[in-house]
Amino acid sequence: MRKLIFSALICLLLVNAVIFAAGGGQSSGSSAPAFPRNNITMICPWAAGGGTDAILRALSQATEKQLGVTITVENRTGGAGAIGHAAIKNARPDGYTMGMITFELNSLPQQGLIDFTYEDFDPLIRVNADAAALSVHANAPYNTVKEFVDYAKKNPGAISIGNSAPGSVWHVAAGLLASETGIDVKHIAFEGAAPAVTALAGGHIQAVSVSLAEVKSQLDAGNVKCIGIMDNQRSKLYPNIPTFIDQGFNITYFVWRGIAAPKGIAPANREILVKALSEAMKDPAFLEQADRLNLNVSYLPSAEYKAFLKDNFEAVTKTMKEIGLIN
Repeated sequence: MRKLIFSALICLLLVNAVIFAAGGGQSSGSSAPAFPRNNITMICPWAAGGGTDAILRALSQATEKQLGVTITVENRTGGAGAIGHAAIKNARPDGYTMGMITFELNSLPQQGLIDFTYEDFDPLIRVNADAAALSVHANAPYNTVKEFVDYAKKNPGAISIGNSAPGSVWHVAAGLLASETGIDVKHIAFEGAAPAVTALAGGHIQAVSVSLAEVKSQLDAGNVKCIGIMDNQRSKLYPNIPTFIDQGFNITYFVWRGIAAPKGIAPANREILVKALSEAMKDPAFLEQADRLNLNVSYLPSAEYKAFLKDNFEAVTKTMKEIGLIN
């Protein structure tokens, strides 16, 4: 009898050992998620300290809370964003490397500066979008987009619009404005938006097509006025400034940023990343940092972000052709 009981106990122990080895036992690590188990790298195509870097670090910190792992931002700069975007595209598709793609992904291919497009990425979410704003001198004789357009049509070539370098985001914005309204203006290139805004405040040019964040100081000082925003909704900071749509012009144009991954991530792991990033977008600390940076949070989920990228690429290409940047 004792032998039978002993044999039964041995069999029970063996069965339990097999179950435990297969993961059926209770242990401190049994509840650990299958993904992610390692830290994640987030690639930034732009230099540390800039707007893209700042918003990405804030989002990464918020996403860490969701995933329970460390997210390290790695700046891969150069080639007007080409190097960093290539690094995201070419990363191993295991879910442990993602990155922030920016507007330049939709303007570099047409110029032959990169040999890939948005279609070579897996877009996860859009993070923010800052619309171009048409700002003029405080004493300008036009106070609405219609008055500006009417003046430009009566005085072809008389208006100079300042923006950043040729082919840049704000140059394309000015070109879109001109092509969609049928006006003839001069495009004046500056080394960035800041000197263009300074030139406007000083009366050296008649308009700028940069974001509200970049014109904010001169706007608040009363040296310039913003007569329209190329957005589909008004700014929370300046709700009295109408959009172009409000004024009867169906023109929207944004500089945008979003998170993308290399193609081929396992669907289950991708879903985990998208959910974590989407929840991080609601994090109070992230939203507070975005406000401090004067960056407009503009979330889009994966499918809508992908559709946006396609529409944006086509619109940018059309505009670049119309202003002579590409054939």
